[in-house]
Amino acid sequence: MKKIVILIFILGAYTGLAQTGNKNADALFDKMWYVEAAKAYENAIKKGDTSRVTLERAGDSYYFNTQMQEANKWYGQLVSEYPNEVSSKYLFRYAQTLEGTQNYPLAKKWMKQFAEKAYNDDRVKDFSLKDITIDDLLALEPQFTLQNLSINSKNSDFAPMYFKGQLVYATAIDSSYFHTRKYGWNNQPFLNLHLGRINPVQTDVTFLEKFSKDINTKYHEACVAFSPDEKTIYFTRNNYEGKLKKDGNGVNHLKLYSATAVEKDGKIRWENIKELPFNNDSYSVGQPAVSKDGTKLYFVSDMPGTIGETDIFVIDILGDGNYGQPKNLGETINTNGREMFPYVTDRALYFATDGHLGLGGLDVFESVITDGTFQKPVNLGGPLNTNMDDFAYIVNEETNKGFVCSNRKTGKGDDDIYSFERTPIVCKQVIKGIVSEELTGERISGATVVLYDTKGVERERTVSQIGGEYAFTIPIDCNINYFVEASKQGYRVTNKTVLTGSVTGETVVPLGISHELIIKEKGLLKIKIDIIYFDLDKSYIRNDAAVELNKVVFLMNEYPNMVIKIESHTDSRGRDQYNLELSDRRAKATRDYIISQGIAAERIESAIGYGETQLINDCSNGIPCTDAQHEMNRRSEFIILKM
Repeated sequence: MKKIVILIFILGAYTGLAQTGNKNADALFDKMWYVEAAKAYENAIKKGDTSRVTLERAGDSYYFNTQMQEANKWYGQLVSEYPNEVSSKYLFRYAQTLEGTQNYPLAKKWMKQFAEKAYNDDRVKDFSLKDITIDDLLALEPQFTLQNLSINSKNSDFAPMYFKGQLVYATAIDSSYFHTRKYGWNNQPFLNLHLGRINPVQTDVTFLEKFSKDINTKYHEACVAFSPDEKTIYFTRNNYEGKLKKDGNGVNHLKLYSATAVEKDGKIRWENIKELPFNNDSYSVGQPAVSKDGTKLYFVSDMPGTIGETDIFVIDILGDGNYGQPKNLGETINTNGREMFPYVTDRALYFATDGHLGLGGLDVFESVITDGTFQKPVNLGGPLNTNMDDFAYIVNEETNKGFVCSNRKTGKGDDDIYSFERTPIVCKQVIKGIVSEELTGERISGATVVLYDTKGVERERTVSQIGGEYAFTIPIDCNINYFVEASKQGYRVTNKTVLTGSVTGETVVPLGISHELIIKEKGLLKIKIDIIYFDLDKSYIRNDAAVELNKVVFLMNEYPNMVIKIESHTDSRGRDQYNLELSDRRAKATRDYIISQGIAAERIESAIGYGETQLINDCSNGIPCTDAQHEMNRRSEFIILKM
């Protein structure tokens, strides 16, 4: 079963846990013989041992083999009898088993309990249900038709990969070159690689032969990838060199190996089998995927630097057996849960995870690659995904046909491989919103709103309506960045970057624009007009000053609730008292002019001159300054007190 491959990554976390007192059950559990361990723990429970650890391990013994109904029974008893002691990890697993039994309403409840107890766990964000809910996933329009393959057996068959127009896959059918040996984890034979023939319409696969005697051993081999020229294979195997090697906790981890194809007489032998240099006896590395240009190798690991239980990493393939340094794909892809089974094309990364919101167990997600960056992963929905484990997705994007694995109840046995054909839903978004004044929230009509793509190409323009509403009519792509720009005469241009939603619908983008005459300085809102000039020693309003003051009048008419105060200032030249009196006369003359143009007197709270007492530079008495420097201090300010 694929659990052999995926859960070995996290076994170290269970080594040395508290024992239950049931020595036989604990010994089976510690050896990862979960089928037998489950029976032993159930017998202990029947005899009255309902301790927290016994219930945890009884549930785990089924959970690790994806028997969600049985795991749910014991996790349910665990959270019922130990509501305060149960850890967030088991709340999460209980919620997963509820999803696995399609009890989605109760799963929501327990996911909220998990969120309250594990507030610093990234899965809280991923399962916050703010952007998309389980109900939304269930309502997604189906994109896939699936067919169970002829090669599937009652045991585990999974991890398909294309090779020379055929299919390499892992199977637990007793087809090894060795006598029958069973793995205690799930009581099935060890995994080996087979080769199958894909029929012309890519809907079924029939068995051809065992893949390679050079690669298959008496332990596990699974999860392969090939270089673009198919002369190099990368494959996952137990840490095995004549005998199993274990870490200090007794855990045998997984490693990645490579081999080179040598063709002779129409037959391929795989030679020069060697470990990849970034393997380690202390953690697992496996599940390879190679980029289409052959320069990058993606893989799964729980190595240091892992965000969750298992993460997807990438490393540069430098040639001649050399590699770069492993890099974590980061939090866009990886979560505190399990990310695994990557497959990459020129267009997208496909992977399985239980850390992003899904329907239960592992779900297949798609992350579109834009300008070399992985976008937010999107759940591919049912029927590809189910309440069970769905994983190991590979696809020919030219035909939209491929293969995926699942342990859904309608299969032939454990994990089965399915062929699929995808009819992609054309995911489209419409951008709409409201244009409003940034400071007051007043709706703005008549604003021009323009939509641009990431290359700056205009896609559409429209005008905001009487209530400030705007809407573009052209549907645009989902999960892509766009730019929206709003402008109107007398207002500053504003723009906003927006990432459209991941499912067909509307993206609402509110736009706030501010009047070009209004600025913010040192926390104060002010009306910004050009300098008002007065004749020497005079305070009457000149014609050129009236032009500027009319802008204040216009703005106050546009904002009928606006209240201001006027402050006038001089430079330091002249006597201090004279400057104070002169500035005060000018402030009041300014006020009187604005009132004469129809503005109510009570809307001007005060008009005061401050002379040279509030200089904005160092040009005080006795300091030599240029005319331009002195001019900076000769100003009238219109401070907005209320909008």
